[in-house]
Amino acid sequence: MLKVYNYAELSKAQVNDLVQRNIDPANEIRTVVETIIGNVQQQGDLALLDYARQFDKVVLDKLYLDKAELAEIATALLPEQKTALEVAYQNIYKFHESQLKSENKIETMPGVTCWRELRPIEKVGLYIPGGSAVLPSTFLMLGIPARIAGCKEIVVCSPPGKNGKLNAFIAYVAELLDIDRIYLAGGAQAIAAMAYGTSTITKVDKIFGPGNQFVTKAKTIIQSTTVTAIDMPAGPSEVLVIADETANPAYIAADLLAQAEHGIDSQSILVATSTHIIEQTIAELEKQLPILPRAEIAAQAIANSYALLVNDLSEAMQFSNQYAPEHLILATESWQQITESIINAGSVFLGNQTPESVGDYASGTNHTLPTSAYAKAYSGVSVDSFVKKITFQHLTPEGLKAIGPHVEILADLEGLHAHRNAVSVRMQSEVN
Repeated sequence: MLKVYNYAELSKAQVNDLVQRNIDPANEIRTVVETIIGNVQQQGDLALLDYARQFDKVVLDKLYLDKAELAEIATALLPEQKTALEVAYQNIYKFHESQLKSENKIETMPGVTCWRELRPIEKVGLYIPGGSAVLPSTFLMLGIPARIAGCKEIVVCSPPGKNGKLNAFIAYVAELLDIDRIYLAGGAQAIAAMAYGTSTITKVDKIFGPGNQFVTKAKTIIQSTTVTAIDMPAGPSEVLVIADETANPAYIAADLLAQAEHGIDSQSILVATSTHIIEQTIAELEKQLPILPRAEIAAQAIANSYALLVNDLSEAMQFSNQYAPEHLILATESWQQITESIINAGSVFLGNQTPESVGDYASGTNHTLPTSAYAKAYSGVSVDSFVKKITFQHLTPEGLKAIGPHVEILADLEGLHAHRNAVSVRMQSEVN
């Protein structure tokens, strides 16, 4: 069950240890992933087929499902299941569509005009995790902003099931997003395939999607060794709940378990101002955990998580900002008093009636978020993630005359005389 710490009794070093997660000190994960990437780079489709046999325990006769096959698989869904996915689609689309905005042209000085324009990234790769849980919600969260942005080619990879097919939920989302193919590849090998390309899978410009530590490591290696970009290092899921005496322990326990069931390397952290709340939450965990279908997975994650007793909400927020959680829940009726103190978090859930699950599925916000303290520097996926912003500038003769002498001086200061000359020849031409 949850380990319990008192914040006031911890040294700075101990706090630093608490906020560390998903580290690979012996580079064991890196070694495995580098081997997988190398094999895919050299052997392409053959390596993917071999890894499907090795990791997914399935023999594939081809590496993709086409539109007709996906449509057939999707027929297995019940009407209410389709409706739930459609509601999520509509809310996510509505929220993300508002992010696509053009910017005004700015005249920085008379005759000098600057502006930015959006251009979609041409080829993007979406990784939809499989493994112990199938995540059609992730497909929606990645596919919708990619469509809104106008990406020309969307390559989708997801691990095959034991029958060599995909879940009906994934297949129906492919219909909603008008996706022609889904490639049957998972793990680090899927990331490598999208980064380098194979005979079957197109090389992409940017890779999106969460995954386990092997997927995350593959993305970080790919980003540092190729021209393929990644959305962020989005690894095992995590939640941090800040709670005071106004919180409901049953709700807290449910939220902690919601993250814990993702995988044994997930983290569920409770930061509370009350010993009573911690004790009651642990009692609720003991009550709710055994009845979960994924109880064994959740129990291992909870065993690697903890509760932290703090003096007040201000101290709780101080720790939260250091932890930089993927999901932050403010389980307090006083949440409005502390939201301005939030510096580092992926997505925030305000008040006792806002479970993190609504953001995972259907409120509209994106659930592909930075983990492992990367929220200190990264944002979650949005339409912005799928576009480039190109700057433009235009000078009139009057503008060149106004700004040119300043540029000549600055170029002289830096000793870049060709820079100065590019301005001077134009100014002299205008004079003559």
